[in-house]
Amino acid sequence: MEETIKVEKLSKSYSHIRAVENLNIYVGRGEVFGLLGANGAGKSTTIECMLGTKKQDSGSVSILGMNPSQDRKKLFEKVGVQFQEANYQEKITVQELCEVTQSLYKTTSGYLALLKQFGLSDKLKSQISELSGGQKQRLFIVLALIPDPEVVFLDELTTGLDARARRDVWRCLSDLKAKGLTILMTSHFMDEVEALCDQITILKNGKSIFNGTVQEAISSSPYEKFEDAYLWYTDEEDNDNESI
Repeated sequence: MEETIKVEKLSKSYSHIRAVENLNIYVGRGEVFGLLGANGAGKSTTIECMLGTKKQDSGSVSILGMNPSQDRKKLFEKVGVQFQEANYQEKITVQELCEVTQSLYKTTSGYLALLKQFGLSDKLKSQISELSGGQKQRLFIVLALIPDPEVVFLDELTTGLDARARRDVWRCLSDLKAKGLTILMTSHFMDEVEALCDQITILKNGKSIFNGTVQEAISSSPYEKFEDAYLWYTDEEDNDNESI
């Protein structure tokens, strides 16, 4: 399978803290890959290094055959990014934000169709401040998909959504995956990971402690349910490095 994301021997430290150590990630085209771990395990640092917003101490990153640091402008025409905490002007409307986002790219998907797909058509004239938490979260996913990306990064994509809305988002992403979109996602919802992810990596203290499928993770643990297996792998309720 063609690799769209390749991370090899990635390491990154902050002062005396080793945030990521010797990490390898390989994601094929059209796969959904889950990067999992407790707060402070190294997920955010890994993604920032992958996107080129932070420079790793050692190792290499390739997305669509490009170096995120050296080919940043070209690469980001083909990559969509949604973060859990996105800061936008509260008084800007949904339509204005979509149009601004669309103007940043040469090739785009029609935002009206995306808003309809994610149940936001009736919010076109609404200000961001008027949206509920779940509506904002769906909007951030739409913004990540506006550049018609080949690869999309989704961070805690269904935080704040009710059960029905979460299922609707899963269905939309499954449809996009079927069309060849590569998705790298983080999530603390293990049912979501089970429903969407082809492959997962579980991080603990910056190191990969499991790579493989959800079923393989269950089989290699003493448990029959993935959530129990995940907690067994991570075995860390508290961590002081929550921003890593």
